[in-house]
Formats: sequence, structure tokens, C-alpha cells
Amino acid sequence: MTKKILVTEDLVQEGIDSLTEHGYEVDKLIDPTPEELASAIAPYDALIVHPNTVVDAALLDAAENLKIIGRAGVTVDNIDIEAASERGVIVCNAPNSNVISAAEHTMALLLAAARHIPEASASMHAGHWRRPDFMGSELFGKTLAIFGLGRVGGLVAERAAAFGMNLIGHDPYCSPERALHLGVTLYDDMAPVLAQADFITVHLPRTVSTLGMFGADEFAAMKDGVVLVNAARGGIFNMDALADFVAAGKIAAVAVDSFEAEPCTDSPLHEFENAILTPHLSPMTHEAQRRASTQIAEYVEAGLEGGMVATAVNLSPLPPEVFDAIGPYVHACKMMGSMASQILGHTPKSLKVELAGGLADADPAPLLAAVLDGGLSYRRLGAFSAANAESVASQHGISVTTASARDAGEYASSVRIVADEVEVAATLFGTEHTPRIISLMGYKIDIAPAATSLVFEYVDAPGRIGVIGTILGDAAANITTMQIGTKPEESCALVYMNVEGDVSEAVLDRLRGAIDLRNLWKITL
Repeated sequence: MTKKILVTEDLVQEGIDSLTEHGYEVDKLIDPTPEELASAIAPYDALIVHPNTVVDAALLDAAENLKIIGRAGVTVDNIDIEAASERGVIVCNAPNSNVISAAEHTMALLLAAARHIPEASASMHAGHWRRPDFMGSELFGKTLAIFGLGRVGGLVAERAAAFGMNLIGHDPYCSPERALHLGVTLYDDMAPVLAQADFITVHLPRTVSTLGMFGADEFAAMKDGVVLVNAARGGIFNMDALADFVAAGKIAAVAVDSFEAEPCTDSPLHEFENAILTPHLSPMTHEAQRRASTQIAEYVEAGLEGGMVATAVNLSPLPPEVFDAIGPYVHACKMMGSMASQILGHTPKSLKVELAGGLADADPAPLLAAVLDGGLSYRRLGAFSAANAESVASQHGISVTTASARDAGEYASSVRIVADEVEVAATLFGTEHTPRIISLMGYKIDIAPAATSLVFEYVDAPGRIGVIGTILGDAAANITTMQIGTKPEESCALVYMNVEGDVSEAVLDRLRGAIDLRNLWKITL
């Protein structure tokens, strides 16, 4: 029976397409009332929700078939995590989808507040030219205090360092090693941080302990002329107290992107020209919305198929510091597992996973789980997690080893797997963390795999590629990208070819008959 997914958020189409292409039935019910959602939810196996969609115990009781709830973004405040856990429903999010856009928006707000850009622009639009009224301050040499050094806070630290800012911070969950890596002087208490900061930015979740974390006492303890930014969660600043200190001139400027109740069209800060207010724009970039959509589609699919959901916020999720280090490689490792499975054709007796370069000190267990989850056989071996990967593999006769290497060659980091005699290695490229295969069966290549690929291994000789291209052209199969790796000592070549169009068994037989091949594999990802 086809599994059904209900979406209450207007996801970018790529995410919807990914789900439908994998055989799921996807229905949209955009911004439903609680009553509309409750009456519709019963037949659905998965729910992808808007941040304004409330998922409480009553809705979960009505969700007779629900297995997983996905949030295409970071926060899951709108979901009753405990109630979902009690009912065995996985809750997951896309925590890396908007971290870059959130960090960049934070820097935009810092600069806008420091240089009075909104007020100056409004003045120009009103027909004025009043340069002296908008004397600003440089970021260079100033002290920036960062409260919360998780994913976004860390990216802000990196960007602020490029402006030459002195970085201090407070985060009880941040290790000294991470703070040192970020160049942030970490303090256990808030008081010395507040006293030193010229600029303050917060990157904290909204919890019982952070709600109203900054009130009258904290504002009073700050330096005169401080600039505050909140592009994280509403409610961390006490808005009434904040307005008093802005009015008194103690706080030179404030920039707020998130509000306790949204949409927010009125607040104590609305009357001040030096209060920059944006309507929760931190995740609003084309790139972030595309990442959120495609990532949550991937995680929901994994949950529905009994696989590893790396971003589950219940049922043993990966800690943030672990996810930061290895999370982007989960997809690459699932891809390598699937690739090795298709080349090998049976369950391996042995599996080795090696983390290299920047991953050398990372916990290999989640990536081992991802490799196994990717399908090292043509049948589902069970639901893999970081906690059970080795034991489940052992139950199926797979001997597992892990290793690390400081040197990843020409790459910052990489993961290499060996399943019996099949070797695959991958790295990530760019801000989208695109997986690239950098080694296959001992041949050095560098290519981003497509949905369908052909891999040829043969004794190298002139004219081979021309023959392959002619046969595929006759079958209306288009070669999109291609890489060739050689083994000079064996006079062999390996060709990795991404193709579009139908490559049937008949076409594969033609290729085998036309060229003296050692191996030919069709890989579908």
C-alpha cells in the first residue's frame, strides 16, 4: 500500500518531487485550522508541518497511522515532543537548512544597526540628505558577545572574526575546545560578558530558562551604547524592559527578527527609529528554503522506511556537536552504502569505515549506521542507529571495523568504505554539502553521482568512449557528466558516467558485447 504524507507548509517543489518520485502519495493542506487537520490526519503515515501548525496530544490521538513528523526548519516548539514519543512517533527537523542564512542575517542586522542604514535609507526616500545625523560605528576592533555557540552562533563567530571583532561568549553547553576553535573567549557567567560587550547577539532556543533571559537587570549591566541583535527566538529579550532602555539611550540600537508571538505588527519597539524590526527573515532565502524542503523529505523518507533519522529530536537523536561534525556526511554515507550494495550484489561479510582529515576525531558510529542504512544488501537489514549499528550488523554476519586517518589527501575530510572487495570514498563540496565520489574500486575519480550512473571497467584502449556514446545515443540515453580513472600498472580504466534516459538490460547487453569489459555496473541512487 502506498504510504501517504500530509504537508501543511508550502514546501519548495524539489522536496515534494523527491517524495513523489520515491513512490509516496503527497497531499497539501496549507495552514489548516486545528479542526481541519484533526479531521484529515487519520490515513497519513507522515506529517510535514508549518511552524504555526500545532501538533498536540489530541491531534496525535487522531493520527491513527502516523509514524513520523517533519519540520522543514530548525525549531519544533509547535510539536508536543513528549506526546509523540509516548506514541512511538519520530519527530525530526532540518537543523542545518537555514544556518547560513540565519548567520548572514545576523551580520546584516549588526551592520545595519551599527551604520544606521534603515534610518538613512528612510531619510533619503523622504528627500533628505543628512549625513551627519547617521554617524555610525565600525565593527573592527569592537567586542561581540555571542550567547549560544551552536551551529548559527559558530557561523556568526567565524564571520565576525573576519571583520576583526574581539569575540567573547557564554554557553554552558559549549566545550572549551569548540570555543578555542572558534576564537571565542568563553565565560561561565553572564556578568563579565555583559560588562565588556559593544555588540551582543543571541543564538539560543526558546526554553523555560531562556524565556526572558535578558531583562532589566541584564540591560542595566551592559555598557552604555551597546547594540543588541536577536535573530534566534522571540521572548529571549524582555521587550517591555528593552524598550525602556532604548528610550533612555542606554542601548544605542536593537535589531530583532523573531518575536514571541508571530505575526507581530505591534510591539514596545515599534516606536523607535533605532529599532530594526524584520518579520522573521533569517530563514528566508531561496537557498535555505530549498535545503529545508529537500532535507526534510530525505529524513521523512528514512523514517518511513525504518532507516536512520539523523535529526530525530526524540528517540535518541544525535547531539548537536556530533551532528555538526558528521551530520552533512550522513547522506554521502547512505549513498556509498547503496552504491557498494549494487556493485557487490549481496550482503558483505566485512565492512570497514574510515574517517579522514577533519573527521578523524569524530564518532564513526552514526556514519557506520548510515552506510548500513544505505543498503549493503538488497534487503532491509533492520533499523540502524548510531547506538545499534554494530550489533545489528553482527546479527546479519557482517564484521564491522572503523578507522581514522589524519591525512585526507587533497581534501579537507573524506569517508572511505570497504565492503568485502568493493571500495568507495567520498567527500563533500560547497555550502550545499554535495557528495562527490573521489575513489571507486581503487580508481581515483572526482564526480557528483546522478540518479542513474553507469560504471565501466576495462583494459584501456582507444575508441572505447566513442563506442559507448554511440550505443547510448542510439538508446536515447544522454551522457551528462563523466570521469575516467586509470591504473597504469594494470593498463586498466574505470569510467563513471552519469546518464539521463532509460538504460535497459538490452542496452547493457549491447555495451557488454561491443567492448571487452571487466565489469559494467548500473547504479541507481
